[in-house]
Formats: sequence, C-alpha cells, structure tokens
Amino acid sequence: MQTHKSLFCLSIIACLAPFLDLAAKHGPSYVLILVDDLGYMDIGAYNPKSFYETPNVDRLAKSGMKFTDGYAANPVCSPTRFGIQTGRYPSRKDATNFFSGRRGGLFNSAPLHDKMDLEEVTIAEALKKKDYATFFAGKWHLGPTEEFWPTKQGYDVNIGGWKHGGPWFGKKYFSPYGNPRLSDGPDGEHLPDRLASETCAFIEKNKGKPFFAMLSFYSVHTPLIGRPDLVAKYKKKAAGINGTEFGDEEMTWPKNGKTRKVRILQKHAVYAAMVEAMDLAVGKVLDKLEALGIEDEVVVAFTSDNGGLSTSEGSPTSNLPLRGGKGWIYEGGIREPFIVRWPGVTKAGSVCPEPVMSTDFFPTFVQAAGEKPKGSGPIDGVDIMPLLKGGENLKREALYWHYPHYSNQGGFPSGAIRMGNWKMIERYEDGQAHLYDLSKDVGEHEDLSTVHPERVAKMRKKLHEWYREVDAKFLQPKGKEGKKPWRP
Repeated sequence: MQTHKSLFCLSIIACLAPFLDLAAKHGPSYVLILVDDLGYMDIGAYNPKSFYETPNVDRLAKSGMKFTDGYAANPVCSPTRFGIQTGRYPSRKDATNFFSGRRGGLFNSAPLHDKMDLEEVTIAEALKKKDYATFFAGKWHLGPTEEFWPTKQGYDVNIGGWKHGGPWFGKKYFSPYGNPRLSDGPDGEHLPDRLASETCAFIEKNKGKPFFAMLSFYSVHTPLIGRPDLVAKYKKKAAGINGTEFGDEEMTWPKNGKTRKVRILQKHAVYAAMVEAMDLAVGKVLDKLEALGIEDEVVVAFTSDNGGLSTSEGSPTSNLPLRGGKGWIYEGGIREPFIVRWPGVTKAGSVCPEPVMSTDFFPTFVQAAGEKPKGSGPIDGVDIMPLLKGGENLKREALYWHYPHYSNQGGFPSGAIRMGNWKMIERYEDGQAHLYDLSKDVGEHEDLSTVHPERVAKMRKKLHEWYREVDAKFLQPKGKEGKKPWRP
C-alpha cells in the first residue's frame, strides 16, 4: 500500500513539475488594476459607510492585504503613472504634472517634461526579460505621439492607450469611442466592461505562461457619464440621504482668508454609477481567474493614480475625513486604496499600516520574477515583499512628493515629506511649512509647525536634500518685473 501511495505522489509531482519549473524560472503572473481619480473613501473596504457599492474590490481586499497608508507618487495622473511604470519619482524627469498641463498662478509653474522617454525602463520591459507576455488596456497618458505609447514601451498588446487622459471623443464612455487604439464595439457598449473583457481574453490566451496585464481604467475620470440603469439606482438611493452636500474649507492661504467649496457628502448618483461599473469590471476579471482555475497563481493588485475629485469639475465625491482631493498635496489628493492579493504570500483579510507608494510595484514585481530591478537611473520604489509576508516595516526613512504647479482643482504648488506618522508640507510660493501628526490628525487641520520647530527643521532639511538628489524644478517668475518665487 505504501508503495502505491509513493508512486501516486511521484506521479502528481511529475504532472506539476512543468508548472513548478515555470514558476521557479519566471515568478508569478500579475494583474495590476489602476483606477483613474478614485478616492480613498470611495471603496467599501476603506469606508464601510461609502455611498458607492464595491463588492468586488471589497472581496479582493478580504482575500489579500489592504494597506491603510498607500500613496500615489503625485496628486495628479501622469506623474503617478510614470512612477508605476518606472519605479522612479517623476521629479527625476520633470514629469511633475499631467501631460500636458500648464497653468499659471501668482507665478509660472515649473518646467514640465510631458512624455515618458523611451530610455526609461518600464515594468513591462523589465518583465519581458523573463519572457512574460505583456498587456495594457485603458488610459496611458504618458506621451503625445504614438512613439511613446504602450507598444513602444514594452507592452505586446495595447487596447485603448494613447495620448489623452480621458474618453473625450465619440460617445465617450460608450461605443463608438473615437479612440484610435480601441475598435468600436456594438453601439452602446460600456467602456469599463470592454476593457475588462479584453483583459480577460488576454489572460485566457496566456494562462499557460507568465504574464503581466495592466488594466488601467479611464473610469472614474470626467466626463461624468454613467450607465442609465445604475444612475437610476443611485438617484433612488440618494433621495433617502439628507444633509449638506458642500461646505467651505480653507484650502489656499491661511493669511488671506479665502475658502474653496469642497464636497462633504457622498451622494452623486452619476459618479456612484461609474464607481459601481468599475467594480463590476474588476469582478469580471476576478471571476475569469477563478473560472480558469488560476486564481492561486496570479498576483492581483489594485490602486488609484490620485485622490478623488472633490473641489472642482463637478466635485463628484467626498474624501472626508481626508482633506482636499485630486490636485492637492493633502492626504485627500495622494492617499489611495492600495490592495495586493499574492497567493501563498499574503494572509487573507490582513491589514498593513506601513506607508507604501505606487513606485513600489516595479521593484516588487520585478524582483519576484527573478530579475534585478534596473532603470535608466535610480529606482526609488522598494520591494514590499517583507510587508506582504507579514513583516512590520521596510525601514524606509521617508516618502516624498513634489508638485510645482497650480492644479486645475485649486491645489497650490508644494512639496511634502512623510517620516513615520509626521507629514510636513512646504508651500512653494513663499516656503511656508505646515506640520501634521497623521496618527492623531489624518484630516490635517492642526498645524503643529510652531509647536515642533525642531522637527520641521529636520524634515525640511531631509526634503531639501531630496530636491537636490532628484534635481527638482521650482516656480518661475511671472514677467520681467514680477516678484521672484521662493527657492529652497
């Protein structure tokens, strides 16, 4: 009997040997899901009282690790996307605003390099060295012409990625799309569902080999357009919610007393419809992995490129208790949903409070694939595998942000540094600093800079050293006789 059992075990091992050898040689397959303009508080896993329904993203969080302090590399889209693709701070290449965003204020914004150069090594290019099949679907927004689009940057397939940051042509979120990199579907086909279907088709075709699929939704970016049935659902739901939708909050200069209107209540029916449609598309991909029987072989990660839109362009969502939103260096503009399900590594339903950033995907995925993370210059992200395995910290001293622009959403030019629970914001118009203890004041309302001047000095010194390291650029004078902006 023992002999028969031994032979049976050997036969099982022999059957699994090709897969085990493939996994050892290449590492796992990956699906990276990036949502555009999704707020931290828009997901049920982060906000059980959310107006929006996100059961599929919530089940992903329950089956993996949820990071409570996950960050985008920038408060607007293109720079964060640069950071995801390269693992590098966008300030290293002056890719510090959305491409090609130039807006003046009291001063002229810093110079903007509005393309991801071909010399940059993308996550797709790094993984292709280990024979990964690579796929991109959705929003790219990392270069003005075709020579800078996904298939020139390591992706075998590009479905819908081009120069624009939103679906602003055709019927926008419904077919016909007017997108040169996305063929039209049946009239009325919904864009998030189509992108998910394309992702599923790629996964099924490549299930026998290592793959990297990036599903980069155009949702939930403006224009605010939802499926009519879902809009009707949320209009009915919103009718039962009472309360003031907007409030005034000091968002600019404390000295001038100006306020900016900010959404303080989630009840925007169209935006809610867009969030749910995105969630349904995520569910479609998760269901495909299960149907193919490979959910235990594929890493799935989920995040956003910047905070929810709360202070302009319809102000469809509230990020409270986080302050600000897209375009602001406050937590509402940079703290994101950040979820990773890594079969055999992450514990289901685990929660990690260690700060992580979108630049960390590159080194983490590439290292696990057996390739040394290398770029056109220094890699700023770190391998977060110790956290995924349940470790307590990365021993990373600080995270940095640099936004030398006036945002479309009213955000002021600024930089920031987070060290432990402390965050310091530095305003670029005159160098004024603000200090917050995020462990007690996640809403960044109590400025402690005068209470802890020694901490401000230490953090400012560290931030300025980083400016020099990445060759950060700053505001420019406005006019020949104009007032000169502050310099670090």
